[in-house]
Amino acid sequence: MKNGAWAGTLWRLLRPHTLTASFVPVLIGSVLALPGGRFRLGQAVMMGLASVLLQGAVNMFNEYHDYCRGLDHANTVGIGGAIVRDGMTPRQVFGLAVGCVAVAALLGIQIMRESSWQILPWAMACMAVGYLYSGGPYPISATPFGELAAGSCMGFGIIGIAYFIHAMTLPLRVFLFATAPAVLIGAILMANNIRDLDEDRQHGRKTIAVLAGRTKAVGILAGMLLTAYLWIAGLVMLRAASPWTLLVLLSVPKALTAIRIFRRETTPGALMPAMAATAQVNTLFGLLLATGLLLAEVL
Repeated sequence: MKNGAWAGTLWRLLRPHTLTASFVPVLIGSVLALPGGRFRLGQAVMMGLASVLLQGAVNMFNEYHDYCRGLDHANTVGIGGAIVRDGMTPRQVFGLAVGCVAVAALLGIQIMRESSWQILPWAMACMAVGYLYSGGPYPISATPFGELAAGSCMGFGIIGIAYFIHAMTLPLRVFLFATAPAVLIGAILMANNIRDLDEDRQHGRKTIAVLAGRTKAVGILAGMLLTAYLWIAGLVMLRAASPWTLLVLLSVPKALTAIRIFRRETTPGALMPAMAATAQVNTLFGLLLATGLLLAEVL
């Protein structure tokens, strides 16, 4: 495989549209640690890199396990396609995933050396969930708990760790601000499962989308998106958050676009723009929330 082709294959294998779900929570947790001058740039950068590497590894493990279970083929939509389209072997994909985990682990060790080893159990739990999402005899992705697992680890987990490595404490305020991003990360998984609903049903997978049916699943997705906005608005009304955090409302048009497409289309290919829009909602919402928190601190 030529260098250019290899780079393209690796980029698709990472599934770049999902990577914002890993570094945006790090940004939010780091910004929350700004009051009192507790923020440390080096820790934030290492945490961001480790988080992106682990997300990439999760995507690679997913590619590997889905291929081994016969779920992926050359026409499957929404995958990297490294094995079924680009000629990589399953062993190569698995090896790359292990390599990403190893580098992330080294970064994690350095982070803990500079902060606290107390985050080790939390980090190990998130890494285990990342592997078991598609691996093991009973993958989480085939159950109704995929959205909850992803939201808990990548929302509460990453934001909590990203805050703790700066402040060495974990107040309720962090969990309050982590709730909306956690819901939106779960929404990305819900969108993915709506897109894959027909094939998942054929393979006996029991995702929320399969159990609820397409129409109700889209309604649940819309409810998840709405919940994220109402949560921030509620925090502002209760004076637990600055009005600056209402900047997240600027991402509402993208959320409406996603829901409109999900209600109109049914085939996986036609739903890819809706899937992308849902991921973009998470990105925009997170960046706007971090911006609002930053403005509240400096103004």
